[in-house]
Order: sequence, then C-alpha cells, then structure tokens
Amino acid sequence: MPHLQTILVTGGVNDDKVLDFWETIDKGSPDFQPVDTKADDPALIIYTSGTTGPPKGALHARRTLLGHLPGVEFPHNFFPREDDLFWTPADWAWIGGLIDVLLPSWHHGIPVLAHRAKKFDPEEAFRLIADYGVRNAFMPPTALKLMRQVKAPRSRHRYRMHSIGSGGETLGEELLDWGRQVMDLTINEFYGQTECNLIVGCCADIMEIRPGSMGLAIPGHVVEVIDDLGNPMETGTVGEIAVKRPDPVMFLEYWQNPAATRNKFIGDWLLTGDLAKKDNDGYFWFNGRMDDVITSAGYRIGPAEIEDCLMKHPAVALVAVVGIPDEIRTEIVKAFVVPKADITPGTDVAEDIKTFVKSRLAAHEYPREVEFVRELPMTATGKIMRRELRKMERERKV
Repeated sequence: MPHLQTILVTGGVNDDKVLDFWETIDKGSPDFQPVDTKADDPALIIYTSGTTGPPKGALHARRTLLGHLPGVEFPHNFFPREDDLFWTPADWAWIGGLIDVLLPSWHHGIPVLAHRAKKFDPEEAFRLIADYGVRNAFMPPTALKLMRQVKAPRSRHRYRMHSIGSGGETLGEELLDWGRQVMDLTINEFYGQTECNLIVGCCADIMEIRPGSMGLAIPGHVVEVIDDLGNPMETGTVGEIAVKRPDPVMFLEYWQNPAATRNKFIGDWLLTGDLAKKDNDGYFWFNGRMDDVITSAGYRIGPAEIEDCLMKHPAVALVAVVGIPDEIRTEIVKAFVVPKADITPGTDVAEDIKTFVKSRLAAHEYPREVEFVRELPMTATGKIMRRELRKMERERKV
C-alpha cells in the first residue's frame, strides 16, 4: 500500500496540516479484523443529488472503486503522474467528490487537498490551486463559469495544472476556449450518474475534443442511445442514454425501493433519464434531461444547446432555460439569466439576448421570455434545478 496523504487546509496558507494515513489508522481500534468479500457484496450507499426529485439511496458494490478507476484516469489524461495533487470544490459526500477524486487518488497514493469553504469563491480557487501546487481538479461546470469571470488570474497567481475534468452539466465552446487560454489545458468532460458513474468521457491526450460533445464511451462500458423499447437508435437520432449490464460501476439497487429499481431498467439497459444522440464516430451529444425537454409548436427542444449559446453573450454569467406553458405553442422557451457584475439588466439587454440566440440557432429555439435573477436554484453538487424554476412559474400563474 502506498503512502497516502490528505492536505487539510483550514484557513490561510500557513494553516495546512499533513495527515499520515497509517498513523491515523493506528489511532483507531486494535480490534479491527478484515473480512473477505465478493465483488458484488454491498459496500456503500450514495444518495442522488435530487436534480429531478427527492434523493434516492444508490447501493453500490465492493467492485465500485476498482471499476471507477478507468473513468478517472481517462479524463485526467492518464492520471496519475509523479507530482500530481488533486483537489475539488465538490463535497466528498457526493459521488463526484468521493469516487471521482478522493478514493481514486488514495488508491494511487496521490495527495488530496481538502478545503471546506462556506461558499465557492473563484478567486480563492485560483489561490488554492497556485499556493498548494494543485495539478488535477474535478470542477463542476458552474464553478468553471464563475472562475471564467475572474479577470487576469495569472497576474496574481502562478499555477501549472495537468488536468481538469468536469461533469454534471455539459460544457460549451466558450468554456473550452477559456480553459485553453487561461488554464493552459483542455478541460475534459465526463458523464455519469450516482447509479452508474464515469461511463462517457474525453481525453485530450489521445482523442479529438469536439465542443459540445460528452465524448466517447469509456473502455469497459457499453453505452448506447435507445428508444422506449430498449432498441439502439440510428446515428444522429435523439434517444435516451442507457448502459448495459453487467457493468463494473453499476449500482445494485435503490435502498429499500424495489419499484424505483425496476423502473430504472429496460431488460439489461439501465436508463439514465438523459437524452442524447451519437454521431458516426461514437461521440455522444447531450440533449437534456427527459424532464427538461421543452415541447414548443411541435418541436422537442433540449435546453443544453440554448444555454450554451446564451453563455456566449457578453452580459450572461449563468443561465438556465426551461419551458413554460403557452396557449398557442404548448410551451415557450424562457431563460433565467444571472447577469455579469458590470451589467445593468433591463429590457434592452433582454431583447439583445433574444436577438443573439435567434441569429445563431433555429427560430423555435430562441427564448421568448428572459428574466434576470440574482441566483439560480442548485443542488448541493452544483447542478441547476430546472424543476424549481418550472415550479416557480406554475405558482405565479395560480
């Protein structure tokens, strides 16, 4: 077993403390006895983030750590290297913090930087990365979007990273370009769920990065886009992302919820509830959550492409797109926009945003309504809760 460390940051730069793994273990009970287990024996329960409903407990097997290693190593450009040091602002209670960072790093003997912040501060993120020599990071897209607003970070912070992986929401061309210009690397996207994590991803060292794409199925996983009957869809056709069992990272069941477990599968396909299409080269292109699809004038519209376009507008810091009821079109597209700090929101800015999208996407995709907000409802893991925005709209109509 390699020497393992966690660098615990409790405040300023001088407050760090290095904990030796075995010294810490030795302080525990001397009566601990290892137990022989099988790969499919239950190991841990991780709760879903509650993006589309109440969180559910996903029961995972003993195989889950080893099964996840390729999904970590691939998007981090064949992690680990000798001088790697990992950090994430994601909570370790989330599968993104625990399985994407902490446990894989310890498996490889790589130090992990631990820092609990009351609120994510993008300037502080640059400081931590520079001062502690962070080489690898898992950064949710929301965190990256906030860091993108920091002006000239290299004038204050000296950093040199090997890899940044991002998952939870799709990245767009703007964020990828920012990563190359400001972080001097290509941010690799990856995709998965609490129930079956790190199954699709990118690796800039060996593959073409196509802006807007989630990447390819990571080796060891059979991932497809299927129809309602469980049949693979034709190339370029939108369907539901599904993973075929057996799979090394697939959960065993929802804890004490057999009905939800049954509904998660069609035959041997685990259903993700996410819509996408595949191109001729096997790249996946995210369309949106099935719950988030907007039906307008006969068109089925996913929010991802519209949000990506909106993020390119100079007034937009963060954005979420939902469908709201409309008597003529069934639904119309509405954008909730968090403006950048130097922007004074108003009718003129809203109209400019509409025109910006209308000139770049199909006519039925532009937001017919734009509302400026101070913040967006998010889960503890940084995912936008569009259902809360739809609920807010419904309550307004009552």
